[in-house]
Amino acid sequence: MKKGFYTIMSAQFFSSLADQALLVGAIELLKSTQAPAWQIPALGPMFALFYVLLAPFVGAFADAVPKGKVMFYSNTIKVAGCLMMLLGMHPLLAYSVVGLGAAAYSPAKYGILTELLPPSQLVKANGWIEGLTIASIILGILLGGQLVGPQLSPMLLGVDIPFFDSGIDTAPEAAICSLILLYLVAAVFNLYIPRTETPLQPLSNSPLELVRDFASCNSRLWQDKLGQISLATTTLFWGVSGNLRIILFPWAAAALGYSTTQASNLGGVVAIGTAAGAVVASVYMRLDKATSVIPLGIAMGLLVMGLNVATNIWVAIPFLIFLGLVGGYLVVPMNALLQHRGHNLMGAGRSIAVQNFNEQACILALGALYTGMTKGGMSAFAAIAVFGLIVAGTMWLIRRWHISNCAKHPQELARLMELARSDGGH
Repeated sequence: MKKGFYTIMSAQFFSSLADQALLVGAIELLKSTQAPAWQIPALGPMFALFYVLLAPFVGAFADAVPKGKVMFYSNTIKVAGCLMMLLGMHPLLAYSVVGLGAAAYSPAKYGILTELLPPSQLVKANGWIEGLTIASIILGILLGGQLVGPQLSPMLLGVDIPFFDSGIDTAPEAAICSLILLYLVAAVFNLYIPRTETPLQPLSNSPLELVRDFASCNSRLWQDKLGQISLATTTLFWGVSGNLRIILFPWAAAALGYSTTQASNLGGVVAIGTAAGAVVASVYMRLDKATSVIPLGIAMGLLVMGLNVATNIWVAIPFLIFLGLVGGYLVVPMNALLQHRGHNLMGAGRSIAVQNFNEQACILALGALYTGMTKGGMSAFAAIAVFGLIVAGTMWLIRRWHISNCAKHPQELARLMELARSDGGH
């Protein structure tokens, strides 16, 4: 791997670490203000909101500006979202601003991989960056739980700056304040990300033109016989996993009687399995064999449903690890295949923006569904059963879709597979 790759990984680690810890802080902030129960699962859709609304613009912006600068600007926006929470703005609104920063960050983060590395290293690079991201999720969720917990929060609240009243009076506020430092560390790494030789693509001055260009890119990827399958799979995976990490909090409270700090440990357990699956996939999977993992998506849906019988912690822990393992092995090769097809069809930033739009729209839709079910009085157990059915059923349809493509368009699929084989290798 090139030297710049490790700088990208370092920046991604600290930014993602802060993102995950901030989620726990926002949950505890809502609880401390006696917010209605439905507002906790609403955090997921609010974070996804700007991914969907700004998708036509952030991809083009990532292709028009050096990607290290884009990532730096994005972390600055995340800091602004944290400050909004501390200044008393509603956590849902402030968290959506953090989502705005993440929406701008993602096309640059993944897009630079296709510019910096040859296609033969894409699966390996995805395995590393997904593994590191998942490691940051594990540590971030654990860190967030500890920052609002009974051990660390008194220490944070005890920090006193002479002649200055910060107005930080609660555990979640102290946690959010400390996370600003992590975003600043990530921003420093962003400044050292190398400029690639890929030429920048001029940014159109017409918003309507950008929307048309994005719609064209989106249509192109959905019409591609491999792009559509990988996009459908990753869209569903992230749509469910993006909400499941929040659903785990009310599930842990209902099934195990866990507090926010204790429930945050379970989110880390799932991420451990996902990291392991991602690393194994990066070693053993090839780009041209990516579609062979589709049946794992069906298995993942069934495992989500099975979570309802894991009401004992000693059953829940290995179950959650295995669930994460299956998901990690599924998403890495499909994500690499999607990046490969997107890079061949359009600019790297635009490709990732299309991917983010679809994935975050799925998070938004499923999160709105879960929020509505919670507001209507549905239990965490029933919601998890619904999510599992959606995953298993939809993944079965995606598998049938791919089988149909292979039968109806054998020559086109053979050509695309050969391209993936020649570019991807081992």
